Amino acid sequence: MRTVYVLSLSALWSATALGAAPALQTYTAALESAPLERAFDGTIEAVNQGTVSAQTSGRVAQVLYDVNDFVPAGAVIVRLRGTQQRASLEQAQALLKEATAAEAEVQKRYARVLELLKERIVSQQQADQVAAERDATVARVTSAKAAIDAAREGVSYTEIRAPYAGIVTKRYVEVGETVGPGTLLMSGLSLQFLRVSVDLPQSVVETVRIIRKAAIYVNGKRVEAKKITIFPEATARSNTFKTRVDLPENATDLYPGMFVKVAFVTGESQRLLIPTSALVERSEITAVYIVDDQGKTSLRQVRIGHRFDKHIEVLAGLAIGEKIALDPIAAVTELKAATAHE
Repeated sequence: MRTVYVLSLSALWSATALGAAPALQTYTAALESAPLERAFDGTIEAVNQGTVSAQTSGRVAQVLYDVNDFVPAGAVIVRLRGTQQRASLEQAQALLKEATAAEAEVQKRYARVLELLKERIVSQQQADQVAAERDATVARVTSAKAAIDAAREGVSYTEIRAPYAGIVTKRYVEVGETVGPGTLLMSGLSLQFLRVSVDLPQSVVETVRIIRKAAIYVNGKRVEAKKITIFPEATARSNTFKTRVDLPENATDLYPGMFVKVAFVTGESQRLLIPTSALVERSEITAVYIVDDQGKTSLRQVRIGHRFDKHIEVLAGLAIGEKIALDPIAAVTELKAATAHE
């Protein structure tokens, strides 16, 4: 748990002959409790990624997407010529129609035989023969319906659809090529759900198992992890444990293959933290406005560390107990006014 910040909002007033004017709101630098972290290199990977292959034979009629195209979930990405598959479906439908008609005729005949059997006009043997014919036609109808389902499935195989929304990464076929079951067609991945793969040394793995908190640092940003999964066995050669760190959904500016720093929380430490809003970043200069005991404002360069929510760690350039301006714009205005007055 992070301790409550020691925030000194001092309403500094300078009395003049014309009245009192409000000065800057300030923050008093103090040590804060912050997570103690161990950082390791990791690689971002997509949770959903894979290669789509053909499930039937045919010639490629259309390739509807190319590399780097966004594909909605369920969209047709490759279409095959399905003449043979559609012919099989039509044949199965004709057989079903024939079997249904035969079943209807036998059912009527069976009903008549039952009436005649009650009047003892026909024998039981004749009734059993008609019943057997009825059962056979019912079985043929069932078989024809199954054949239609299989034929429809074959027709659906001629339209290869995206299993999830994502971006095409590789394309393996061109229009006019002949493919068969198992032929690779297209690869893709989804940027909606990402994770980081990292190898944890056994010296910290137990602590990480207990705390289960981590964040990644990339491009000056800190992204909190949603879930940590540690594999149950160590790698034989390196004695490290493969670990997956799940990121928030639709994490921006992150792409599979990127190298990032993964910081696992291993405890707590005291750090000098200031509000991020008080930081001034101009080109390669990072600074804060210092307010001394006389209310004078000056710009001082600092060296910063990790970011924690809306606060940032100061490694050098600021001492405990010093006051900084919370509003850099107001500090600039006051500094210019003081310079002009001098």
